[in-house]
Amino acid sequence: MNNGSDSSATRPASRSRKPGLLLGRPFGVPVYVTSSWWIVAVLITLVYGGIVQSRLALGPSAYLLAFVFAVLLYASVLVHELAHSVVARWYGLPVRRIVLYVLGGVSEIDREAPTPGREFWIAFSGPLLSLVLAGLAFTAALFTDPFGIPGELLFQLWIANLLVGVFNLLPGLPLDGGRLLRAGVWKLTGRPYTGSVVAAWGGRVLALVVVALPFLFAWGAGSTPGPWAVVWGLVLAGFMWMGASEALNNARVRSRVPGLRARELARPAVLVPADLPLAQVDQRLHEAGADAVVVTDTQGTPLSVMHPAAAEAISGPRRAWVPVSDVSRALTRHSSVSAALEGEELLAALTGHPLPEYLVVSEDGGVFGVLRASDVNAAMAGRERA
Repeated sequence: MNNGSDSSATRPASRSRKPGLLLGRPFGVPVYVTSSWWIVAVLITLVYGGIVQSRLALGPSAYLLAFVFAVLLYASVLVHELAHSVVARWYGLPVRRIVLYVLGGVSEIDREAPTPGREFWIAFSGPLLSLVLAGLAFTAALFTDPFGIPGELLFQLWIANLLVGVFNLLPGLPLDGGRLLRAGVWKLTGRPYTGSVVAAWGGRVLALVVVALPFLFAWGAGSTPGPWAVVWGLVLAGFMWMGASEALNNARVRSRVPGLRARELARPAVLVPADLPLAQVDQRLHEAGADAVVVTDTQGTPLSVMHPAAAEAISGPRRAWVPVSDVSRALTRHSSVSAALEGEELLAALTGHPLPEYLVVSEDGGVFGVLRASDVNAAMAGRERA
């Protein structure tokens, strides 16, 4: 099962769509399950149902019990993810949601842990709780009939939590063990980026191992691997490789966050009245060598920011009479950021209220310029702005 916490506050102008069915809000955290869960539920029911039938001889009810195992497995994943989310919120980190999907679950945390110690405990809390629950269920199973339904359910419960706990301790992103490895390397080197790179490559190595395992086991037994083992290994390895690659890319992006400065990213702007025709706006932009336009009222108070694409869509002759206010976006109370903001503080301000552009205000309250979300994204991706 592919579980883990995920820090995803790297796109200041994006809003996430609901990923599936909302199950509830335990501890105030929205929990969603995607339709892909049914794929695993059906597979587990079909495969494990035969095992239950051979153990208990329940007939068709064996498959109902196997379906219960699938539910218990994902309930174990949910408890695991809730541990991540509760600890993250304890440390003051915002948790957007938990998503359960085909290969497990993920807690979407909107900010990175500020220290390796907190990174460690956020990551370790999930496997720790899973292993504790596995131990409790195993102990309870010792006092029940292993060939009865209660004994079988307890067996399923401790196996499910053991699988979730042990698998997630493997040392590679996107698994929790990868975040533990990241925290350790971060602590030793003082560089979170180095920790992320090491842990991401650990995840890629694990993906290759997962692909090879069915062939190694078959080779050791002197046979050929079963098709289901090969397909499942490829699917799991593919998810792990993609998760590790995404973590590596996010680490590169996050490494650029300290260099973000509103003062440097802001485009120079000219202030124009709302009724000024676009042709005259073009002339003022050229004279000032500016890249953005802030529309003001008669007292000079900023009202809106000109939308470049909308302005460019106005043909040449029409620009002589179409006012700039017709191609501008109104400013809101969340549209202004201080020119002094930089790094995490700037990113937090932008992700808190995602907008296409922001009015950058100088220390004295005047207009410093216009900050476009696309420019911030380009800076974080290491690209030149358009």
